[in-house]
Amino acid sequence: MNSILQKLDGLEARYEEVTTLITDPSVIADQQRFVKLTREYKDLGDIMAIRKRYISCLEAIKEAKDLLINETDPEIKEMAREQLSENEAALPGLEEEVKIALVPKDPEDAKNVQMEIRAGTGGDEACLFAGDLFNMYKRFCDSKGWSLSVTDANEGAVGGFKEIDFAVSGDGVYGILKYESGVHRVQRVPVTESNGRMQTSAATVAVLPEAEPFDVQINEGEIKWDTFRSSGAGGQNVNKVESGVRARYMWKNPNTGETEEILIECTETRDQPKNKERALSRLRTYIYDREHQKYMDDIASRRKTLVSTGDRSAKIRTYNFPQGRVTDHRIGYTTHDLSGFLGGDIQPMIDALTVAENAEKMKEAEL
Repeated sequence: MNSILQKLDGLEARYEEVTTLITDPSVIADQQRFVKLTREYKDLGDIMAIRKRYISCLEAIKEAKDLLINETDPEIKEMAREQLSENEAALPGLEEEVKIALVPKDPEDAKNVQMEIRAGTGGDEACLFAGDLFNMYKRFCDSKGWSLSVTDANEGAVGGFKEIDFAVSGDGVYGILKYESGVHRVQRVPVTESNGRMQTSAATVAVLPEAEPFDVQINEGEIKWDTFRSSGAGGQNVNKVESGVRARYMWKNPNTGETEEILIECTETRDQPKNKERALSRLRTYIYDREHQKYMDDIASRRKTLVSTGDRSAKIRTYNFPQGRVTDHRIGYTTHDLSGFLGGDIQPMIDALTVAENAEKMKEAEL
């Protein structure tokens, strides 16, 4: 029997089970389980729709072959030939679609993200490059209709950012932006360079799946809160009102057993309670990320590409201004539209990275 069909049939039984479970009052009462099951229901529903098209194509091929063997009417035979040719041409594409749908999904992919961009080596020029990267992501998020909000920023002396933290929310954000984690390098003549020499600078990007309140255990009573006056842009109110918040939390790392102090600041809005809420969300996300690092490393060590996980200190991409190109070192993908890329047109690169990761996952799942 067709092995793809066997896998699909196994999932049909699970789809029916999940369909029943999400209407069960005891499941609805368990928020964590309900959220997970509704996500699974949506993913399985997409697979069932592809299964229907795949089976329909296989049945049309079988029917056309039967007609060609048993039918004597030349017109019906001609129609059967057309039907056979049309469906045989469509089958490989459908099989590929089914295989991609069967690739085990990362449960984090549907989540919103917290992103951090930090200027690395290169002084003022690295800060300017961190600013360029932030603007690139902002334009990309705008093009997707996603919401982006800055939670904290430390500006560079001549522009750009020493560091900037921001949250992105929308549909399937982590699944798309996760490929951006790592060290981004720029090669260009900096505006700060009077002798016209080319310089290599770097900035680090971290993309963290935003933790749901039930993903991590935090004793909120143990958080030490401070308030302070924000500095920077924001009008007269910013320096007069103590709207900035700082959270200090002692956290024991379950992977190492060590206790460390986590410090989170948020100056995003002029409303202190809102800043407190955002700081708490970032604290959850930070802890969730650290607790999941072992799981992420295990995945990365099993796969050859290290496309979306693993060592965040790895150089993943170079932006070369003299040659007008951007190269992703993980998959050797190059685009010569540097200005378009920095203008937010990064989807083709993300598509290529997704294909590479799916190929790894297919090998792993023996599809």
